[in-house]
Amino acid sequence: MDNVVMKGKDTLSASLAECFVTIGSRRYNFMQAISIEAKIEKTKTEVPILGKTGKGNKATGWKGTGSATFHYNTSIFRQMMIDYKETGEDIYFDMQITNEDPTSEAGRQTIILKDCNINGGILAKFNAGEEYLEEDMEFTFEDFSMPESFAELTGFLTN
Repeated sequence: MDNVVMKGKDTLSASLAECFVTIGSRRYNFMQAISIEAKIEKTKTEVPILGKTGKGNKATGWKGTGSATFHYNTSIFRQMMIDYKETGEDIYFDMQITNEDPTSEAGRQTIILKDCNINGGILAKFNAGEEYLEEDMEFTFEDFSMPESFAELTGFLTN
């Protein structure tokens, strides 16, 4: 029997991505981004089951969290923190992340993170010993969608 394996060309280039941030009615090409990772964590409750020595697990909800590293050359997130400090009104935004490598048969995937909210951030920084400045940001999100998904690679489906 022949073992079907993934082709090397079907991996995705780590830098061929797009990221857009929509704050209110303004849409930004977040080209300053170096890396972004968004995760969903399911909330589970242990449930006792008659006739079993172990407990089962029941999903009861989820929480969306994310982190981003980007070049220290935009003030939009600092302005969000200033606006919150001065008005008490928190700002939520959407983030659209697309991965696509034209060499890969996987195609294109787009995830939209909705109602993102930053946890805080850097107000000012410098480092005379570094070649460039970057900053990290942690955030939460309240909803998400996947309007585009990767294609199934040849050999992935076995029946």
